[in-house]
Amino acid sequence: MIENIKLKLEEVGKDLRYLSLLSNNFPTIAQASSEIINLEAILNLPKGTEHFLTDLHGEYEAFQHVLKNASGVVRRKVDDIFGSTLRENAKRELCTLIYYPEEKLELIKKTECDLDDWYRTTLHQIIEVARIVSSKYSRSKVRKSLPKDFAYIIEELLHESLQQTDKHDYFNSIISSIISIRRADEFIIAICNVIQRLTIDTLHIVGDIYDRGPGAHIIMETLCGYHDFDIQWGNHDILWMGAAAGNKASIANVIRISLRYANLETLEDGYGISLLPLATFAMEIYGDDSCKNFKSKINDSDNHKDKTLRMLSQMHKAITIIQFKLEGQIIERRPEFDMKSRNLLEKINFLNETINIDGKDYDLQDPNFPTIDSKSPYVLTPEEEDLLEKLQHSFRNSEKLHKHIRCLYAKGSLYLTRNSNLLYHASIPLNSDGSLKSVKLLNKEYKGKALFDTIDKLVRTAYFDEQDSENKGFAVDYMWYLWCGTDSPLFNKDKMATFERYFIADKETHKEKKGDYYKLINEEPVCDMILSEFGLNPKKSRIINGHIPVKTIKGETPLRANGKLLVIDGGFSKAYQSETGIAGYTLIYNSHGLLLVQHEPFESAEEAVMEGQDIISTIQILEFKAQRLRVRDTDRGKELANQIKDLQKLLLAYRGGLIKEKK
Repeated sequence: MIENIKLKLEEVGKDLRYLSLLSNNFPTIAQASSEIINLEAILNLPKGTEHFLTDLHGEYEAFQHVLKNASGVVRRKVDDIFGSTLRENAKRELCTLIYYPEEKLELIKKTECDLDDWYRTTLHQIIEVARIVSSKYSRSKVRKSLPKDFAYIIEELLHESLQQTDKHDYFNSIISSIISIRRADEFIIAICNVIQRLTIDTLHIVGDIYDRGPGAHIIMETLCGYHDFDIQWGNHDILWMGAAAGNKASIANVIRISLRYANLETLEDGYGISLLPLATFAMEIYGDDSCKNFKSKINDSDNHKDKTLRMLSQMHKAITIIQFKLEGQIIERRPEFDMKSRNLLEKINFLNETINIDGKDYDLQDPNFPTIDSKSPYVLTPEEEDLLEKLQHSFRNSEKLHKHIRCLYAKGSLYLTRNSNLLYHASIPLNSDGSLKSVKLLNKEYKGKALFDTIDKLVRTAYFDEQDSENKGFAVDYMWYLWCGTDSPLFNKDKMATFERYFIADKETHKEKKGDYYKLINEEPVCDMILSEFGLNPKKSRIINGHIPVKTIKGETPLRANGKLLVIDGGFSKAYQSETGIAGYTLIYNSHGLLLVQHEPFESAEEAVMEGQDIISTIQILEFKAQRLRVRDTDRGKELANQIKDLQKLLLAYRGGLIKEKK
């Protein structure tokens, strides 16, 4: 026994430096013991709910609603609690109040005859909902989620019950006091926000926050203030990150896509980036050009005048030509990107108004290129140079943009492994036989996890490295390659046929051949190999993927490889909904198992408040656990178990005299 204690003390002695630091946080045996008891208790709580979303594409109203209703979890809680004791309309009204408390209260106060009675009934109802959603967390965690103004009162109400006879009057007196001092509105808003906060423990965004929709900046602002989230970068996110890092080709692409979808809100309203210099330039150069192939894709509800649409088309064409020139410059200085075949401006026959691609001549739908010198097609005119300097300056000096980009870096990565799930946005470069494809970067070969880790470092170098070095220059150029390069895991196609779609009628030239990954993800052994590569057990793990819109109207399913891989891009973006037939998928992973939620299109937040409309969602149970998952079954549980071991070593060090307790 004594030898055993000596042996343990010898092991503790090896970690003495670390344990001395730990003793600053737990300076006595009593405090270290209390923390061990606390952590052991937390390990036995139910696993927190994880919520997975992908390909948001600026659709901020649908995104915010899905956050508020937690993909229908709030409504299911209300159904479970109140069952048939509340009418359907009353449950719908209660849910709408929880989602949009400020807006709903304004409506209620205009129509309710006995407001005090409504307050009393409603406060009891939302407190009961809050009690249920908070029951799986420790009191400490719940306390940290409470607003300061009402923290004590909410905590009291959450842990008291009308069923306790001794506390019945106490409970009711708190409710009556809240109403009598006219704090009911503020209290209802506070507790509804607590319900939203506690319903989702962790939020995973599996890429593509930006482009197409009008409110990427609003989504980012929401995320930056969110309690616990992570992001796996998508190709559209990387494009904006490259633009913020100063890559001019990425800047041109960002502006072109915004103009293509007549969506300037994020650029102008969100980030204060003025497109007036581009408008002035475009009207001067293309004033007599209809730019018919550059008409923006607009919704029927958009109210744009013909003059505005013409100007947008001219701006669209101007920045597109500049983009092709800038991309050509990168391709010329980076032969290692192996993209020479995409330098198409040099293949134009300006006299015949044709272009030769792969040995075949095609007529150009739009042969007007006033800024292109046929002898030096990738050289910018002085006016284009001046315009690019102004645009780059705007991107570099937008405080709000860089706040959001820093958030993308701080909370983001190319991939994530969490609780037996592997998350990444698009693909893994593979060979046709299903093996990992080697990709050369900075004169070295990488594949699989090593490739992702190397790319992750380059992405951070592009933005954070202040040295004006070759490595920094390569990293900035590589940000553009990640957007459209053949071996980019975020693109993984033979080409991005932007030029062809604008200028060539033959749709065969528009086709982009996908990499082998997209053909092989239905094969279970391939998915098992990928999971093993990233250190996960294939028997217990799955891949969660976005990027590929699942066309349910054509019978496609998000489940691949016998459920080993889930593609959950179902069309959050309105631009995709005509192809997918739905408005997105989300995943819920809670203590009971894994749920796939399919959403119908969302009208608007205004309709939700006025009419009590919720997103219609269909739930499919993918995995059900007969025994509830506990915190100890999660990655967080493993971290807590290690903390307990360290604290047990600290106790031994105290009791063995290796470290002295601090008063």
